[in-house]
Amino acid sequence: METAGTPNFEALPQRHLYRIPEAMKLLSMSRSVIYEQIRAGRLLTVKQGRARLVPLQAINEYVELLMREAGECIDQAA
Repeated sequence: METAGTPNFEALPQRHLYRIPEAMKLLSMSRSVIYEQIRAGRLLTVKQGRARLVPLQAINEYVELLMREAGECIDQAA
């Protein structure tokens, strides 16, 4: 069940590749932010025909990158 502000991850089946709207839900980011991260090379994608897809591995690596950056900010503040 989805409550206000809480995404329903059960609605998205776990796969190897996600379309941009699905990646938006998984990462809780807007479409423009997703594309900014793709252009910056921080979120990797692949193309299948005309569709741009985000591999699950790329989503996991992006989250790890954010966690490392957050850790560096905490270390620098201390």
